[in-house]
Amino acid sequence: MTVTIIGLAAGAVVLAMPDPRPAVGAEAERFAARLVRAREEAILSNRPVAVEASTTGYAFSTFGADGWMPLTEGPFDDETWEMGTTLSPGGEPVRAVFDPTGVAEPATFTLGRDRKTRTVTIDGAGEVTLDG
Repeated sequence: MTVTIIGLAAGAVVLAMPDPRPAVGAEAERFAARLVRAREEAILSNRPVAVEASTTGYAFSTFGADGWMPLTEGPFDDETWEMGTTLSPGGEPVRAVFDPTGVAEPATFTLGRDRKTRTVTIDGAGEVTLDG
């Protein structure tokens, strides 16, 4: 009897533990903030900066004399999505490029996990918004 009670109590504790991963909203906010920083980098450095997002994560690159090169300085390290995070549209990686004036081709990234979604949008003026 005592073992059953202890087992039930332990099960309740495990079920009540919070998910150690940040919420998909926090992950989307971090992604949006890094996109804003990428736009600023394009303007300040006077060179195009791109982000390429795939189902596994995202990475930044910049265009210079040698073509597109990975950008890994400061906040631009490659990032892997948290386990269980999905990116829509899926399939091929989505690439967005900020030109030296800060404008960009419009792009939409929808992150989802545990039936919750957040959408990060880049408009034609290069403005980054987070909704959902």
